[in-house]
Amino acid sequence: MTMAAALENRTAELAAQSRPGRIAGVEILHDLAAAEGVWRRLETQRYGSTPYQHFDFLSRWQREVGERANLLPFIVIGYDADRRPLLLLPLALGRSHGVGVARFMGGRHTTFNMALWDRDFAAAASAGDLATLEAAIGRHSAVDVLALTQQPRRWRDLPNPMAMLPNQPSINDCPVLIMAPGEPPTARISHSFRRRLRAKERKLQALAGYRYHLATGEADIERLLDWLFRVKPQRMASQRLPDVFREPGIADFLRSACLATGPGGSRVIDLHALESDDEIIAMFAGVADGHRFSMMFNTYTMSEHARYSPGLVLVRHIVDHYAARGFRVLDLGIGSDRYKRQFCKSDEPIFDCFIPLTARGKLAAAAMSRFNRTKHAVKHNAALLQLAQRLRGTLR
Repeated sequence: MTMAAALENRTAELAAQSRPGRIAGVEILHDLAAAEGVWRRLETQRYGSTPYQHFDFLSRWQREVGERANLLPFIVIGYDADRRPLLLLPLALGRSHGVGVARFMGGRHTTFNMALWDRDFAAAASAGDLATLEAAIGRHSAVDVLALTQQPRRWRDLPNPMAMLPNQPSINDCPVLIMAPGEPPTARISHSFRRRLRAKERKLQALAGYRYHLATGEADIERLLDWLFRVKPQRMASQRLPDVFREPGIADFLRSACLATGPGGSRVIDLHALESDDEIIAMFAGVADGHRFSMMFNTYTMSEHARYSPGLVLVRHIVDHYAARGFRVLDLGIGSDRYKRQFCKSDEPIFDCFIPLTARGKLAAAAMSRFNRTKHAVKHNAALLQLAQRLRGTLR
């Protein structure tokens, strides 16, 4: 860290100490290595975070995607008077139309965004604590607005203190499946739906070597990813949608994260697949934390076997896989796709905050808020959504 940055951090700490609340100091780091120790400490059981904010996930995103997009790590750590970390905000700072915008790291590849919180502090945090945090960040001259999107109101039993800030519903909902321990499989997926899926799977079971599996070895993971990066763009093109892997560094980030293991030895991203001896039929990937599985990306074959709904068949296997391991919640990612609603009957409340820190930031925050409110209104109005989809198709 430079001398100027160190002085700036110390100034923020002294200013924070003079304000009410339990946060006695705020440090802002621009170096992942400098933040790693505190970051990993905040990932332990005593603290609360989603797997999307784990160091092994976001450090790879920053290295492969953030740096290529000229995004600077902007890691905000709040401490108490004994220098015990209370929270860590994993942000990335960039400029858009001359405005300095700090957002959660991970871009579109995180379903949920959240600070890493000390559990006791999160349960008792006050508006004064957040005012202290906001004021300390506001002293960083490069930041005009905080654009903190897709935040859950709670994570497991932990409240998200950021919900005390001015906020609005996120553009999209996130359907979720709640899985009670000890319940029969038909409580998760109805008997009639299971019967339809079994009928479809019987067609696939006739293929030589047909199997479902969770990839664990590096060779299997590499093979599945090679197939994904070849087939997904074809499928997107067939639907007149943009290639999600075209952006610089995305494929490298996903490959690195899928091959990586966290402190407990489990993969940072789980890859589930349906295969036969002759082809990969479907693949779904997501993050898991022992309590919840959250889908990230998926695709399925371009062959004639696609008519047997291999994606739905694979989701059924995934649901049963995690239910058998005591997981309580499963989501298939943000969005209103019909297949998600077939499995996920509840909704995860998620919200956005656009916090201006400068006069220029007030204009930017207002514009961002209006844009997202408009998109939310379109997504939640069938007639407007249909019109928007027609216009998008025409333009493409």
